[in-house]
Amino acid sequence: MATEEDLEYVEYVSAALDRLRRTAYLLCGDGDRADDIVQATLVAVYLRWSRIRTVSNIDGYVHRVLVRRYIDERRAGWARVLLAWRHTDLPAPAASSVEDSHAVRDALARLSRGQRAVLVLRYFCDLSVEDTAAALGCSPGSVKSQTHRGLAALRELLGDQWRPTPQTLMNRPRSMP
Repeated sequence: MATEEDLEYVEYVSAALDRLRRTAYLLCGDGDRADDIVQATLVAVYLRWSRIRTVSNIDGYVHRVLVRRYIDERRAGWARVLLAWRHTDLPAPAASSVEDSHAVRDALARLSRGQRAVLVLRYFCDLSVEDTAAALGCSPGSVKSQTHRGLAALRELLGDQWRPTPQTLMNRPRSMP
């Protein structure tokens, strides 16, 4: 890769890294797995950077790669292995936001991968329906229906604890635990 392309790649990754980590964390619910997914995504993007840098919507392209890496990682048999030293009954580290962040994360983890991916990309990454469809490789209608079903499932899972609205989701703090 040429030096100019390397500099563009480093600049892009520097600007997008926090967003990518947050997205991966919201998809998988585990900081270490999120880092692995982001790393695999960035390696794949680096290897194709000379072509990707000319794409009109680089963020959408990279989010699509990230979601595909997440789905591929979930399919791998080793993703289901539970290490003995890991204490799964311990709660996740407290976020710097309100108490319902844990409830939302737990509810997101119980959704299907498709619904989770759509809700994370739409409401946490602020992607439009069209950009989300491009990132997931599906139609805008699929994004809309998955969004509707995902929000309905979240409402049912969360019950009276918290009533998510797009505005509430958009105003949530965006830091990872």
